[in-house]
Amino acid sequence: MTVGETDRPIVSAPPAAPVLRRPDRQDAAAIHRLVAECPPLDLNSVYAYLLLCEHFRDTCVAACRGARIDGFISAYIPPGRPDTLFVWQVAVHERARGQSLGKAMLRELLARPMARHVRHLETTVGPTNQASRRMFAGLARELGTCSIEEPLFDRTLFGAGEHEDEMLLKIGPFGERPSAA
Repeated sequence: MTVGETDRPIVSAPPAAPVLRRPDRQDAAAIHRLVAECPPLDLNSVYAYLLLCEHFRDTCVAACRGARIDGFISAYIPPGRPDTLFVWQVAVHERARGQSLGKAMLRELLARPMARHVRHLETTVGPTNQASRRMFAGLARELGTCSIEEPLFDRTLFGAGEHEDEMLLKIGPFGERPSAA
């Protein structure tokens, strides 16, 4: 051993916390790549992600570490239902899994000013997507409310391709939450 060396193990620092922000149009291609790397999520066109980043950026969130996007949620408030936030897609890259990033992005959305009237969160989840089911069940517990499930889209509605039924998860009602700046 030379002077200054020790036999202590080298400990790497934990990764920096991601920045959770509204996506913009320059993010669309990276979001498309992220979703492509997150099977079994349905991959939409780059144009669809451009529209989400342009028209629905207040109800979407990108989780970034440096220039890299590790997570993305697309969501919207359904017409005529200002008390409901519908979560369309939650994508978390493999390198960022196991860090509760999905739930952190959901909390970020619910803390935004646009969500001040939201009392219900809805999403669809396939029967075998256990990771998403656990995440949404955990969110319901955090919000002190229940989650119910009912059929929404039967697999036959998706055409000839292989697709699971999409069950509607309804979380709520939940109360006031502090707004993010």
